[in-house]
Amino acid sequence: MKILIIEDEALVARDLHNLIARLAPEATIIATISSVESAKTWFGGNKMPDLILSDIQLSDGISFDIFESLHVTCPIIFTTAYDDYAIRAFKLNSIDYLLKPVDPQELTAALTKYKSLSAEHLLGDQLKSLMSNWGTHAKKYKERFLTLHRNTLIPVEQDSIAYFHKEELIYIHTLDNEKFISEHHTLDEIENLLNPAVFFRVNRQFIIHIQSVGKITTTHKGLTVTLKPPTKVSIDISREKATAFKNWIS
Repeated sequence: MKILIIEDEALVARDLHNLIARLAPEATIIATISSVESAKTWFGGNKMPDLILSDIQLSDGISFDIFESLHVTCPIIFTTAYDDYAIRAFKLNSIDYLLKPVDPQELTAALTKYKSLSAEHLLGDQLKSLMSNWGTHAKKYKERFLTLHRNTLIPVEQDSIAYFHKEELIYIHTLDNEKFISEHHTLDEIENLLNPAVFFRVNRQFIIHIQSVGKITTTHKGLTVTLKPPTKVSIDISREKATAFKNWIS
């Protein structure tokens, strides 16, 4: 069993190494990766591992960006300090979702689950696990955001939002070209609250609404998206994200 670890905290990565060596001595850890970009580079030049243990929040983004932009086919065990990403995690090839600090018994159960799975029933077991551990209610996405404008709190409906932009603060820009300060502190936090059928994280600075997309231009770096007037903002999308964006917009 060849295992890839994606974890940006050196002490946590070392503990995972030690746990795996004790719980699954037959396993080989083929690499430890600490960022989204280095993971994309690694997958570009290496064979698919048998299993991935991945943190969600990395130093340069969230690991979902890796698995959503690349064709990663092996099972994934997510490890995280937060439980906010559970539903989104199970939309990927996830077979378990462990909260930090990782409990040895829970990791043992996750590794046992991996060993018992076959390609034919992986998705079926994944869905059963999701239902038993996280309930049967569909996720309710945020429909209204509270913003600050000139010392006044203003609610902004999601359908009136053109895009979110990270500068020194997180700003919400509306389809009417208004600009408000968001109450949220990171785009990762906001992304997890949004309906992915309506909003798309195009890069580290922007999340855009599907209604705001105007012109899409192919470039040597990937794509450039120009939003509809009155904003007319142009945003670059990398080649790694271009396919996912085209699938989303279509």
